[in-house]
Amino acid sequence: GKVPLLNEYSPCGLRASVCANKDFAEGDLILKDQILVGAQHSLNKIDCVVCSYCFRFIGSVEFQIGHRLYFQSIASSIGCSSERHCHGSDVGSSTCSSGVTKEKSTTLPEEVIESLITGDVSLPFSDHFPLPEIIACQGCEEERYCSQSCADSDWESYHSLLCAGPNTEPPRRSALHKFVEHANETNDIFLVAAKAITFTMLRYKKLKRQNDFQNKSAESNFSLLMEAWKPLSMGFKKRWWDYVALPEDVDASDEDSFRQEIRDLAFTSLQLLKDAIFDAECAPCILFVFSLEVYGHIIGMFELNNLDLVVASPVEDYFIHIDDLPDDKKEEAEKATAPLLDALDDDYAVPCDGTAFFPLQSCMNHSCCPNAKAFKRDEDNDGHAVIIALGPISKDEEITISYIDEELPYEERQAELADYGFTCTCSKCQEEKPN
Repeated sequence: GKVPLLNEYSPCGLRASVCANKDFAEGDLILKDQILVGAQHSLNKIDCVVCSYCFRFIGSVEFQIGHRLYFQSIASSIGCSSERHCHGSDVGSSTCSSGVTKEKSTTLPEEVIESLITGDVSLPFSDHFPLPEIIACQGCEEERYCSQSCADSDWESYHSLLCAGPNTEPPRRSALHKFVEHANETNDIFLVAAKAITFTMLRYKKLKRQNDFQNKSAESNFSLLMEAWKPLSMGFKKRWWDYVALPEDVDASDEDSFRQEIRDLAFTSLQLLKDAIFDAECAPCILFVFSLEVYGHIIGMFELNNLDLVVASPVEDYFIHIDDLPDDKKEEAEKATAPLLDALDDDYAVPCDGTAFFPLQSCMNHSCCPNAKAFKRDEDNDGHAVIIALGPISKDEEITISYIDEELPYEERQAELADYGFTCTCSKCQEEKPN
């Protein structure tokens, strides 16, 4: 059927909303919302190898296990014993991602790890969990995909401006490396913001070619830029440094300096990005996209509108399958799998983790008694946002989700929602609001 209707305003008039165009029963799939812009967290790439466009796991179960153990062995060899990383340590963010969690007591021989990565060994029953073959970017070979279709789509939408391969001009390649390095050292939300800008630039250039407006006025070109920006315009935006919650370890007296610090980080990131991808062909109107004001709102949009990008690992499903085998088959299979599971320890189940912007989900308003939720089913093996009905929903009824843990007490819910810039007045809050 059709996707739900997109309305311009919610009943409260605050922002756009999504309403049902038919009746839904409890458990029904309401929609699958494709990622408009998203990225895997940098540290999570240690744990998972996924398609850079749709975020499906790729390669094979053996490759995924070998990849994880390889980085684990490097950490052990240099005495790394870091805890799971959180973007809360990154200035101005609070999402967690993966990384090397601790030294493992079980370390496998290098040749075992290498054979898993190269495919020289096949684990029992791994053929029950086939994964797409890896297709590398023909430029940088750092981005990897599940299909040529995803590789082409990523190139057309973002990567043609962000590829730092040998065919990229040396000054631009150097600038790209500096931009990525800065993002990885400070906050990898800048990597997602860069994709939003490249997405807009490439759409603008395509529209400009299609409409043959090269000789038209700047105003005409600016209207094309607004058309290119339109898919991202649905997201609710505030400047990142204005609204982001003050971390617990920052004293209230230091709030101004904290907000100035993250504003300065955004400024530095933007200058590095501009050095890397600015195209004089798009001037002067494209300068609008490279303003600090717009960049701050783009980052704020991701913080305000994102659903976490999460894709469950097939490695977890594989080990569960082994554990569920009949005793005789399980005993035989575990001769090969038990040492791997011991070496991986708790990290065997780490999912793909990232940040993404979903255009329809971003228009869904919050309720502490929502009628829908984001929920991945067993068959949902890519980065799409999946919205499921929590109960019966009537045609034309607004579809709402919860931005927070709706089981929290009233005061805590309102405090968390203050970060989104509004006070919730849903029926649950009306009932629980103190007199």
